[in-house]
Amino acid sequence: MQPFVYNSLPGKVVFGRGTLAQVGEEVRALGCSRALVLTTPRQEGVGQALAAQLGDLAAGIFSGAAMHTPVEVTERAMAAVSETGADCVVAIGGGSTTGLGKAIALRTDLPQVVIPTTYAGSEATPILGQTENGVKTTQRGAQILPEVILYDVDLTLTLPPALTVTSALNAIAHSVEGLYSPDANPLISLLAEDGIRALVSALPRIVAQPSNVEARSDALYGAWACGVTLGVVGMALHHKICHTLGGTFDLPHAETHSVILPHAMAYNARAAADAMAKVARAIGKDDAPRGMWDLSKQLGAPMTLAELGMPRDGIARAVELALANPYWNPEPLEAGRLTTLLEGAWEGRPPREME
Repeated sequence: MQPFVYNSLPGKVVFGRGTLAQVGEEVRALGCSRALVLTTPRQEGVGQALAAQLGDLAAGIFSGAAMHTPVEVTERAMAAVSETGADCVVAIGGGSTTGLGKAIALRTDLPQVVIPTTYAGSEATPILGQTENGVKTTQRGAQILPEVILYDVDLTLTLPPALTVTSALNAIAHSVEGLYSPDANPLISLLAEDGIRALVSALPRIVAQPSNVEARSDALYGAWACGVTLGVVGMALHHKICHTLGGTFDLPHAETHSVILPHAMAYNARAAADAMAKVARAIGKDDAPRGMWDLSKQLGAPMTLAELGMPRDGIARAVELALANPYWNPEPLEAGRLTTLLEGAWEGRPPREME
């Protein structure tokens, strides 16, 4: 057995069906009485319904959460915190809303209750990615980690299959990188592999029958497992590229993860053979990068950066940014190989191991 260090994360997880009814109880358990409800503009109605459910516990609603957590949006939300006298935040939605709650908590240390409606998994991490002046940066800290995650399977039943697929592939990327992280440990590696297995098993069933409760439950568990993995260990090349592309070119978050994942896996396949073997086992394929690419294609995920709006002449800039402040990676980062990776992802070619 290899030596390792394992740091567990504090926090409460409530998982099941109909658990949304417990949100008021969770707010009170935190010792709070003035919750600011956070949503995106599209989910403002959901936020209003939640505020009505909270009754006197609701201090107000901020419905301006945006993809990649722009600093200017956080500043507007901070004004709402001050105006309402909020003593906690309740974020309902996907990664954009969760990110805003984390950004507020980083600045105020207010407690967070997060109610995910997608499979992003970011609710289980003490990691915040935020964008300013076209550059996305990340930071990690205890204040960023939500105090309570309330998973209600019923809230995911209406998530469209296309968004389900890309959101789940985003979560799978957390576990893939967790398996070859220098901070990997036996417990988290088991959880990472099981999270991938649960999501890969659930996705075809959800695509075929979006209201399949058992499949939705498996997927939500998988998202949590993958999120915990990312929260305990570190990020590598895949996340660095996705953060660069998202922050600089405003590409959609989950869809970018979906396109990049097989190519980043191929880049690292030689240096992370044991991790790739675990991924291959979890997805039931012999070759992990090609198997992930085939799975994405089978599920109807986007396959090219071009279709996400990435300009081809932006590849050089993306490589420059990825190398400027690189994350740790099992395989050395080289400009030529990164260019080949991004060109393959832009064109939608099958992934190939780097020479």
